[in-house]
Amino acid sequence: MTLSRREMSFALGATLLLGACGNGVGSRGPATIDARVESTLRQLYSEYPATRQLANKASGMLVMPLITEAGLGLGGAYGRGALQINDVTVDYYSVAKASGGLQIGAQQYAHVLFFMTQEALTTFRRSPGYAAGANIEYATPEQGETLAAETTTSLAPVVAVIFGQAGLRVGATLEGTKYTRIIP
Repeated sequence: MTLSRREMSFALGATLLLGACGNGVGSRGPATIDARVESTLRQLYSEYPATRQLANKASGMLVMPLITEAGLGLGGAYGRGALQINDVTVDYYSVAKASGGLQIGAQQYAHVLFFMTQEALTTFRRSPGYAAGANIEYATPEQGETLAAETTTSLAPVVAVIFGQAGLRVGATLEGTKYTRIIP
């Protein structure tokens, strides 16, 4: 698939525009992010009750209430959220994602990173920009599916639960994700 310069410009512009939709860009700051984080956690615990046990065992959680992702050849995603330790927000983060490959569409979703070890949480907090890598176990539970903390913590020190997907994005891509501490 070969994209013209015009199609490429349109795809990049649309990605940036969609990436800004509803993700806290231009929001009223921490109060807005905190309200979205609390709402997201209520939804997570309501739809997937076993994640509460996962949260209780975690050293900390990064809650990203709304991530908007779009792509046409080239793609990207953006969202903002909060890092909580013992149910208290300690920092705010943004997530940015870039991708390239055969892809088309847009979607929004929420995700929570559960840091299952103190070492994983410390590494995340000390890094100037945390790139998601092979040390993360991804879980995309279906309605009613359970996650057992005992099995997931043995697989990886960080567990990502992705839920609340809306929209459609299809394709095969190479991508990178980066989390960065922000001051909202």
